[in-house]
Amino acid sequence: MSEQDTGLRARLIDAGVELVNTEGAQALSLREIARQAGVSHGAPRRYFPTHLELLSAIARRGFAELADRAERTMATTTAPGGPREQLAALSRAYLDFALTRRGMFELMFRHDLLESNQLGLRETSLPLFALLADLVTRARRNPSTDSATGTDPAPSAVVAAALWANLHGIAQLWLWGSLPLAAGLDDIEPLLQAALDAHLGPVRR
Repeated sequence: MSEQDTGLRARLIDAGVELVNTEGAQALSLREIARQAGVSHGAPRRYFPTHLELLSAIARRGFAELADRAERTMATTTAPGGPREQLAALSRAYLDFALTRRGMFELMFRHDLLESNQLGLRETSLPLFALLADLVTRARRNPSTDSATGTDPAPSAVVAAALWANLHGIAQLWLWGSLPLAAGLDDIEPLLQAALDAHLGPVRR
């Protein structure tokens, strides 16, 4: 691929990222992305044979940004509480991403719209879950949590998946306005702590 082609391909993805962040996933038609990028409406087909491939390339940018946030969070979090505190910090970063990148957040996990085996999407997203599962494993071994994990047969990957689903649901319902109304909250932190307690057991005081 020539330098010009590489530049146009990147411009199409940039346009899609801008659209999804400002107008949401529903705005990501090929025609609108092409218009935003300043090219003919047929140009995206030259670089992305299917609409799914272009959406997947846009979502990959989102996963890369989320991975960067996770890396910075892990590098800067002082964790006197051990892996539990690191897990809480990582969860906060995930929720913050969801709240500040709403359109991208909604696109990234729409596997009905994406081709997860293309464009390195799995290679970008799966390490994030592996990090979450590792922290869950180490947090469950931590004696500072008063939980029944010693007799819990669920493997850490399953607990991590349940926690992720819980965090994702919190984010989505918060964005829709359902949780602030139902729980009478204006801060998401109590919900995060409740999710951690539910999956890891409460911290011993």
